[in-house]
Amino acid sequence: MLRHSGRSADQLRPIKITPHYLSHPPGSCLIEMGGTRVVCSAMIEESVPGWLRGQGKGWLSAEYSMLPASSGQRIQRERSKVGGRTMEIQRLIGRSLRAAVDLTLLGERSVLVDCDVIDADGGTRTASITGSYVAVMLALQKMSQKIPSLSQVGRKSVAAISVGVVKGVPVLDLDYPEDKDAEVDMNVVMTSEGKFVEVQGTAESEPFDRESLHSLLSLAEKGIQELFQIQKQVLMK
Repeated sequence: MLRHSGRSADQLRPIKITPHYLSHPPGSCLIEMGGTRVVCSAMIEESVPGWLRGQGKGWLSAEYSMLPASSGQRIQRERSKVGGRTMEIQRLIGRSLRAAVDLTLLGERSVLVDCDVIDADGGTRTASITGSYVAVMLALQKMSQKIPSLSQVGRKSVAAISVGVVKGVPVLDLDYPEDKDAEVDMNVVMTSEGKFVEVQGTAESEPFDRESLHSLLSLAEKGIQELFQIQKQVLMK
């Protein structure tokens, strides 16, 4: 099956990760997955939330936002209250990244991650996770020059991708037109150990069976393995 973009069913969109995209954070990147572009940054503070003080371990949290002009229709800024969708995505990014780090080796420090979508064409949450992992590892690399123990905090890679069923066919890395019309839409987060952090799957029309689920998970794993290689190449530079 050739898709409207010309991609095959198991093909990722063109991906580019530009490290050190911002001047001030110790870790940052711009991740581009097709028409989706997200700026990811990571900063490290010498403090933890009150409920963690005195326990000798750190914390990692994430914030996510879509800029007003990132979509075809202007998106309202969430000034006073974070919306339900945004809160869900922030928690997903945080959970995913905490699976990649050893919070005990972090000490009583916090890693604060920001994901700002500047162009949205589907898969913004999965791109945010994949890009944020790079930003966090860059921040830990840089800060380990002053605090050597931080070089051991990263314990595994984490990345995410969307899969779905479009016109009856399982496909990888949905763009917005595909996501909008998909019969099944799923986001998958995995570690480099081959374990799942999260699987979010929804049937938009007809329910799907176990065979379809297995096909989608295998497709997601294939894409995520490719993302791990891209992350690795960026961090080695």
